Amino acid sequence: MDNNPIPGRYAVVGNPIAHSRSPQIHAAFAQQLGRRIDYRAELVPPDEFERWVAHFFAQGGLGLNVTLPFKTRAFELADERSSRAQAAGAANFLKRDDGGRIVADNTDGKGLVSDMTAGAGWSLADARILLIGAGGAVKGVIPALLEAGPKIISIVNRTAERAEQLADEWRATGAPVQGAGLESGASGEWDVVINGTSTGLSGGMPALPDSLSMAPGCRCYDMAYGDQPTPFMVWSTERGAAATRDGLGMLVEQAAESFYLWLGDCPDTRPVIDLLRGF
Repeated sequence: MDNNPIPGRYAVVGNPIAHSRSPQIHAAFAQQLGRRIDYRAELVPPDEFERWVAHFFAQGGLGLNVTLPFKTRAFELADERSSRAQAAGAANFLKRDDGGRIVADNTDGKGLVSDMTAGAGWSLADARILLIGAGGAVKGVIPALLEAGPKIISIVNRTAERAEQLADEWRATGAPVQGAGLESGASGEWDVVINGTSTGLSGGMPALPDSLSMAPGCRCYDMAYGDQPTPFMVWSTERGAAATRDGLGMLVEQAAESFYLWLGDCPDTRPVIDLLRGF
């Protein structure tokens, strides 16, 4: 580990991280609101995460966004966890409070639901949702999706046991959640399909069954984003999805929530999304 003080007062940490648009987003928020912040993207080796975070805050760092593959570990290392983080069992947000304690939160779910509903105009009420993946990204969005009032959330994953375990945790609370392997995507008709895996970052997509059935008007959302439609978005369009959307809006919306939690200002996300999309 570099023993020099980390200059960024705020940062996003992950591995990989070169693709991150978070520094640009927070710079746009700061300019919009007349604030000055130092926000950087930091590549952290997988075996260095906990030590890196401790070093960052010890050197005066104020806040971190956390992306793959560290969201569950960020939750575990925190001294205090918000109700959203506790419900998700994962955190994408860390800050140091006035007493020096590290506080974890999860803004992913709010970001996703805000982008799908306010941003895209989709309705999640009474929807049959197929949620692909069972990692930290998926854990982070389930509470907010449930608050939107879907009929059911079916979690499917390459390793069925992980999806089943995650679903069991929610079903024990009475939530309408079920879990199975990827092939179970063919067992229902879906109003909303969400890809919460990291396959899009490498130009791939999950091995979904050809017999997966989309309801009329089905909408498909990929939490990954890029300059071009993701493979999942292309696949969804070919399968007849009424609309597709990538995760850029989710990224901006969750960043806005982070900015507010750190600095107390609420950014206007629409112009920032338009800026990033080149409008």
